[in-house]
Amino acid sequence: MSHSTWGPQSLAAPSRKALPKVPATAGLVLEEVQTGWVGAVVRVEKSGGMHIVVLEDRRGKTRSFQLGFGFLLEGRPVEVIAAQRSAGKPAVERTASGSVKVSGQRAQVAKASRIWVEGKHDAELVEKVWGDDLRVEGIVVEPLHGIDDLAGAVKAFAPGPGRRLGILVDHLVPNSKESRIAADVMRLPGARGNVLIVGHPYVDVWQAIQPRVLGIGAWPQVPRSVEWKVGVLQAFGWPHAGPADIAMGWRKLLSRVSTYADLEPALLGRVEEVIDFLTVPVS
Repeated sequence: MSHSTWGPQSLAAPSRKALPKVPATAGLVLEEVQTGWVGAVVRVEKSGGMHIVVLEDRRGKTRSFQLGFGFLLEGRPVEVIAAQRSAGKPAVERTASGSVKVSGQRAQVAKASRIWVEGKHDAELVEKVWGDDLRVEGIVVEPLHGIDDLAGAVKAFAPGPGRRLGILVDHLVPNSKESRIAADVMRLPGARGNVLIVGHPYVDVWQAIQPRVLGIGAWPQVPRSVEWKVGVLQAFGWPHAGPADIAMGWRKLLSRVSTYADLEPALLGRVEEVIDFLTVPVS
């Protein structure tokens, strides 16, 4: 019996043949098989406990990938490994977000400013990738559990200089309910300059995980008549009867995220924008 593309085996670790091990030396040209990206090795970074290789294509654009399997060298599959570093040149250790890791610094006392996200899953994803950076900055992430009364929540928070809000909204696209709510919030007294609302185009933050990380070609199409998360779990062949099954499915998905390179740029840019907004000194 054939297995669905979305079956549970799609997230299992694939069997590995013994492939040639190739050090990721600067200038080595590789092809990443899932995306077809071809580029020369620019550098290797340590991020979230793993090694990430940065490849630059012929137009000067770069993309980051986890070292290991899934690369072609001159058309042949290889395992790409970190090159041996010269003595006295330790690797630059980076956080899961890609920033340089600050060693020996205690987390800052939480500032009044906050990052608000729509739900628990959004908060957990942001924490996993940007948690180290946010603790250094003293910024707390809080889930809203929906944005239907976002204007009321912002009024209660009373934003102002030194008490800013960065809000990340799902499915923030033109002419949507979310875009109308965001526009209403930005008309509130004190919002301008102290509140930033950004969003990604995905139905749910789950979709911000790159499909290649899950071993699939694309996220499944879910009929409008089916609750999206339930439909996704059905397509994967996972339990989907209730909230406990949805929570378990999310834990499986989140476990595959280790670094910023596992997320879509449409989410990465928005979170970085919010962090910059909250950490720039108030003039």
